[in-house]
Amino acid sequence: MPTPTPEQAAFVLNAVTVPALTVEHPITKSVIMAIPADRADYKPDPIVRNAFELAWHIAAAEVRFLQAVANGAFDFSNTAPPSSVSTPADVAAWYSEHFAAAVDRLKAMTGDELVKRIDFRGIFNFPAFVYAQLGLNHSIHHRGQLSMYLRPMGAKVPSIYGESYDARMAREANA
Repeated sequence: MPTPTPEQAAFVLNAVTVPALTVEHPITKSVIMAIPADRADYKPDPIVRNAFELAWHIAAAEVRFLQAVANGAFDFSNTAPPSSVSTPADVAAWYSEHFAAAVDRLKAMTGDELVKRIDFRGIFNFPAFVYAQLGLNHSIHHRGQLSMYLRPMGAKVPSIYGESYDARMAREANA
C-alpha cells in the first residue's frame, strides 16, 4: 500500500472515518444495550463468546484501535474489562466515555502523525489512520454477530440500518 500524503490522511480521517465512527457508535451502543442483563451469559454455541464477552470485545477493541492511531502503537497488555464493568449497561457506558475521548484525540492529530506506520501483531503494517477504519469494520462485523444473539435470548433487536422488526412493532403499537 503506498503511503498517502499527510494531507490525504487527514482528509480521509476527518471527512470520512470520523463521521462514520460517529454515526455507527450509537448503533453499536444500542445493540449492546439491548442485551438483557440476566441473559448476558447467553451463547448460541459452546465455542463462541457469550453476549457480555462479545459486547466487551466490540467496545474495547474499537477503543483500542482508535487509541493505537493516537498513540502510534497497539497496547494489548490488558484486554479484560475493569471490575466496574459487569453488565451490558456498564459496557455501553464505558464504551461511550472512552470512545468520545479517543475520537477527540484523533481529531487533534496532525497529518504527519496519521501517516506514521503502525505494526499490528506482525500481520499488518499500515499508516496509523487506516486502523481507525479497520477498527470500525471490526466493530460492525461483531455487532452483526451480537445482533443475531438478541432474539434467541429473548431481547428486542434495535434498528441498525433501517427500522428493525421489533422497532416497527413498537412504533405500530404506539400509533
